[in-house]
Amino acid sequence: MLPGLALTAAIASVSIGLGRSGWLQAHGISALTLSIVLGMLIGNTWYGRVGAAAGAGVAFSKANLLRLGIVLYGLRLTFQDIAHVGWAGVAIDASMLCSTFGLACLLGSRVFGLDRKTAMLIGAGSSICGAAAVMAADPVVRGRPEQVMVAVATVVVFGTVGIFLYPALYHLNAQYGWIAMSPTDYGVFAGSTIHEVAQVVAAGRAVSLEAANTAVIAKMVRVMMLAPFLVMLSAWLSRPDAASHPGDAHHAETGAPVRGGIAIPWFALGFVAVAGLNSLAVLPQAMVLHLTDVDTVLLAMAMAGLGLTTHVSAIRKAGVKPLALAAVLFAWLVGGGLAVNAGLGALFGLGA
Repeated sequence: MLPGLALTAAIASVSIGLGRSGWLQAHGISALTLSIVLGMLIGNTWYGRVGAAAGAGVAFSKANLLRLGIVLYGLRLTFQDIAHVGWAGVAIDASMLCSTFGLACLLGSRVFGLDRKTAMLIGAGSSICGAAAVMAADPVVRGRPEQVMVAVATVVVFGTVGIFLYPALYHLNAQYGWIAMSPTDYGVFAGSTIHEVAQVVAAGRAVSLEAANTAVIAKMVRVMMLAPFLVMLSAWLSRPDAASHPGDAHHAETGAPVRGGIAIPWFALGFVAVAGLNSLAVLPQAMVLHLTDVDTVLLAMAMAGLGLTTHVSAIRKAGVKPLALAAVLFAWLVGGGLAVNAGLGALFGLGA
């Protein structure tokens, strides 16, 4: 596996180095996004010459290192984060997660004619934490590389739009006074509806430091919902009628066995366990920072593995329907998210 691991590690290293650029950070472009892009560039050009030798290590990066990376992702969270946004933030995050994923499943197959796996992956990325959620949901959904890549692409496109749209809407609202929205309210709104963590940071800082801090906390609470979401998704897909779902036309193509019971995503439970350990503050801060850096490398290597095994022709074949679904979900995240934030914020007294 060494050649493939070396290749994904090299791509991850370059991506992390480029990701430290001030301009890229200001525009919410993370090392993970860069790793996917570089992986695709190499995967569709030079990789074919070494694919046979590097395939095992690339596959290991894409699957095993991903799971380990998701587990260590828990070091970025503490249960105390929930207290900072209160029950209002938790309720808003949960409402947006459930409604967005539900819309993706419903509209994906019935309106846009997508297979169920693609719709679910797009829904996971839009409703929780972008590319990381897509990659985390893939072992449960069992999609093909091109389905995963299409879902990640929608996150990159509309998350980037959100970086510029959200601050613009905030400043317009401040100018014309359409609705009452403090920087804290804006932070919860951004954190509960924008796709990627890096995109949330960029959109928050464009307004104020207070807005950015609140946005990140709201986003982290949303990320914490990834584990229960995966367990419930696994249980739902394990229903007796799930394998014969009409929207899952590619089930036979993936070679995935029909499941008779719940396939528990143990890495998701590990994610919660690590977050719980981090909440106890028993680990030295230097160790947490070091392990967080290791986690970034692991996730970047997983993203590189995904990019290397994704062919542009497969994405082109998917057509505009995935982007159309993602666009509708993005419109819901902005418009519906604003309504949910206003309604539940008033109910729980957010910002009071």
